[in-house]
Amino acid sequence: MSASVAPIKVDAKTDQLIGDAAHFLKRSKKSIVDDAVREYIAAHRDEIQAAALESLKLLDGSTKRSVSLLSGMSADELDALGGFEQSAER
Repeated sequence: MSASVAPIKVDAKTDQLIGDAAHFLKRSKKSIVDDAVREYIAAHRDEIQAAALESLKLLDGSTKRSVSLLSGMSADELDALGGFEQSAER
C-alpha cells in the first residue's frame, strides 16, 4: 500500500477537536485522524463486512443488475427505458 496524501474535509468543530487532541498529546493532526479512523473501522468491522456481503448478494453479474444498483432504478424501470440486449447480459 503506497503512502499517498489524500486531503479530507471536516467541519470547523471537528478540526478544532483534532487540533486540540494533537496539541495535548504532542502528536500530528494526521496521526490523530489516522488512529481515529483505524479504531472506528476496527470497532465497526462486523457491520462493514455485513453491509459489503449484502451488497455482493445483490449482484448477479448482469449489466442490468449493475446499472440498477448504481442508478437506483428497478429492472422494470430500466426495461421501460429500453432495457438491455441479451448479448449485454452476462
